[in-house]
Amino acid sequence: MRLQESGEMYLETILQLSRKQSRVRSIDVVESMGFSKPSVSRAVGLLKQGGYLNVLEDGSLVLTDVGREISEKTLERHKVLTAFLVSLGVNEQTAATDACKMEHDVSDETFEAIKRHAESIK
Repeated sequence: MRLQESGEMYLETILQLSRKQSRVRSIDVVESMGFSKPSVSRAVGLLKQGGYLNVLEDGSLVLTDVGREISEKTLERHKVLTAFLVSLGVNEQTAATDACKMEHDVSDETFEAIKRHAESIK
């Protein structure tokens, strides 16, 4: 079963936060994403149940291997697509917003083609 876009967004956010701070808690996700505490709590529960995330005794959120793989893939797509759109002349904020929408739906084949093309024009 494929993880929904919102799940990928949560995992990507947790990955990014974990790269900036030693411990990621649900409140950090609330503040980063601007969602309500109940929404984040529900998502964390679903991600934990799905095997994408572990919640430690101190409340820290830790990605499982599968969760890390998905979050890293999503983050790479976001970065590559943003850079590609900027290279086409799209302003950075719009490019990041559009990349965020695209990263969840673009096929692996299309993404790899965009990535190769972006690297070839550097």
